[in-house]
This record gives sequence, structure tokens and C-alpha cells, in this order.
Amino acid sequence: MRVRKSVDGLATAVMVLLCLIWGGQQVAMKAVAGEIAPIMQVALRSGIAAALVWMVGRWVLREAWLPRVWCRSGLLVALLFAAEFLFIAEGLRWTSASHMAVFLYTAPLFAAIGLHLRLPEERLSSVQWLGMGLAFAGIAVTFLAPRPGAEADPALASSLLGDFLGLCAGAAWGFTTVAVRASRLSEAPPTQTLYYQLAGAFLILMPLALLSGQSALSLTPLALASLAFQTLAVSFASYLIWFWMLRRYLAARLGVMAFMTPLFGVVMGYLWLDERTSLGFLLGAALTVVGLVIVNLSKGTAAARGQPSAALTAAKRHG
Repeated sequence: MRVRKSVDGLATAVMVLLCLIWGGQQVAMKAVAGEIAPIMQVALRSGIAAALVWMVGRWVLREAWLPRVWCRSGLLVALLFAAEFLFIAEGLRWTSASHMAVFLYTAPLFAAIGLHLRLPEERLSSVQWLGMGLAFAGIAVTFLAPRPGAEADPALASSLLGDFLGLCAGAAWGFTTVAVRASRLSEAPPTQTLYYQLAGAFLILMPLALLSGQSALSLTPLALASLAFQTLAVSFASYLIWFWMLRRYLAARLGVMAFMTPLFGVVMGYLWLDERTSLGFLLGAALTVVGLVIVNLSKGTAAARGQPSAALTAAKRHG
């Protein structure tokens, strides 16, 4: 059994880079939504990335993929992954990229609850339930806080729908984690799970894009750059690097650092798209992140004491 190391300087630098990439994902999608519909962006990038992951897993790494798991576990995680990005794509039509980045990273909450119900070793402690309470209180604040200008601009009021879809995306991601942990895919090479998810997203979302009339392409230089970033940096390279990190470093420490992602998403949404957020939303987002950190730091402490734990598989992307 491989002994995982504590987070060092290299791991910290890599995590900052990964969080920048993940935080920019929604911003990149939103920036070119006028040229390529978000659902079409996800379908295209998933199809190309799936082919790349398959080639790396089967030809380069020559991994032995588990047989006969695609018809049940593989299909389930493919459906959940497709649902996650359908919610993201549709949500970005109504809300800001910075809001989407925050709500997407509620995934560990749903994963923790699902794992608590399914696996005895994943039972939550009283401290973790406190963190869960803070996180859900933060979510409530983000929805209930007044939105400046909503009275004069109906589009601001309708952004609640986009925020809700972002929360649904976080739930789909979290339940994907539960599906992986509670099935044979927990023993599969990461590339196999990632391939099922990406291929499923392509096979499900491409027909939806075509049937819903969201398949038009305007391949401007900015649109091509955004697609290249989403495909090569996000869906392919960042996920493989993340799995490589998880095999070498303590997952709990890496998972806590992953919560830099929503912060980067908010900052890049402000700098790139000139998005504005209310003080109430920022307060709610802060409460949510603090609650998530409490949950995951507690898991990290339990793991350090030798207790079995996999709470941070929610951050084990796609998961």
C-alpha cells in the first residue's frame, strides 16, 4: 500500500494552479456563451477529452480497466456527470459564473451526507455536523440575501433559477462521488471512471444540444481559445494531474486546499466578466466555505489518527 505524503511546496504550487484552472472553468464558458451555447461547449469538450483519456489510459499507461462495470456503475456515473454539466450549462444562462463557481463547490456537502448514509466508516461526527450546519446556513443566506437592483432589473431576480441549478450541479457531483465510492469503480483506475463520465456527457448532451436548438457554432478566436482551455486544461490535464496528486499526497489536505476554487471563480468573474456580487452573497459563500473546511479538516484529523475515511472523495474529481 502506497504511503501518501503530507502536502509540500510542490503540491501547494500545483494545487494553486489547479484551483485557478477550475475556478476559470465557468468563466470561460460564460465568456463565449454568445458564440457557442454552454451545453454545446460541454458536449464538445467532453467528447474530445474522453478520446484523449481513453488513449492515455489504454495506450500510454496500459492500465487494466475493470471488466463489466460500465453497464451499471459506469452508466450511473455517466448519467450523474451529464446531469451535473447540464445543470451548469443551463444555470449559466441565468446566473453569473462567480455564483456558479460557489454553488458547484457545495458538492462535498451532498457527498458527505450520501456517504454517511451508505458507508459505516463515513459516519459524520458532531463537529462535522456543525460544519454541515454552517455550510447550509451559508447557502440559505446566499438565496435569501437582497439582490441590489432586482426590483428594476427582472433578470437579477431570475438569477435565483440559475443559482438553484448551480446547487443541483453540486448535488449531482456529490452523488457521483457516492456512486463511485459505493461501487466497484472505487477499485478502478481513475482514467476508467473519468472516461465513463466524459463519454457519457458527450453521448447525452450532444443530442440535447441538437434537439434544443443550441448547436450553433461561431468559431471566433475567443471561442476556440475557450474550448481549447476547457478541453485540454480542464477536462483532460487538470483531472489527470489531480488523480496523480491523490495517489501521492494526503487527500484530506488536498481537498481543503481545493476550496480555493470558488474564491478564484468569484475573482475571475469580477475581473474578466465584470460581474458584481452582493455583500449578502459573499457572506453566505464565506459561511459555506468555512463549514466545508470544518467538515473536511475533521475528516483529515480522523485519517491522521488511523481511522478509515474517504470524505474528500467529493473533491476527487470526476468526481
